[in-house]
Amino acid sequence: PRLRPDVLTITDPYTGEQKISKAAIGATAGAVLGAAVSSKKDRGKGALIGAAVGGGTGYYFDHQEQKLREKLQGTGVSVTRTETGIILNMPGNISFPSGQYSILPSFYDVLNSVALVLKEFDKTAVKVSGHTDSTGGFQMNQTLSENRANSVSEYLASQGVSRTRLQSYGYGPRNPIASNDSPDGRAANRRVELEILNP
Repeated sequence: PRLRPDVLTITDPYTGEQKISKAAIGATAGAVLGAAVSSKKDRGKGALIGAAVGGGTGYYFDHQEQKLREKLQGTGVSVTRTETGIILNMPGNISFPSGQYSILPSFYDVLNSVALVLKEFDKTAVKVSGHTDSTGGFQMNQTLSENRANSVSEYLASQGVSRTRLQSYGYGPRNPIASNDSPDGRAANRRVELEILNP
């Protein structure tokens, strides 16, 4: 089967660049597999079924990713597509006061936007992870990371995201994404991540 060119690409609202849809790749692979395992008479039908199976989940995540990028543009929250879902990285300096777990009032609008998209795309699970830098005691950082993850989960639930979809974890300083030897690195490590996954 031929896939339409406009289905093969999506536009990144940050850069304006066109990129290949992961769903289109899945659909193409599914179509090839579907055609290969079907009899000659039903090969076209098998290809269509394979395309639907290979691309369905991918399309769902493609559309969710694009909606999140549109809503979160310019907020400081990064949107990263992975093999298993979508990660939203919320830096600590824009989401929480230093050393605290009460959400900054200026961050409510960002979380409201996230909640709207999560409610629209309600067939996913959401893992909320708190992370800190390595300064201070380990237990203090562990508790702070747990409390920050819980604060974000509770706020999303208050905005109508089903609690059954939300799981929160605190990792303290265990999973740095930058060196803790510099102020910039420590700032990068202080974050909350939302990982949007298949349930």
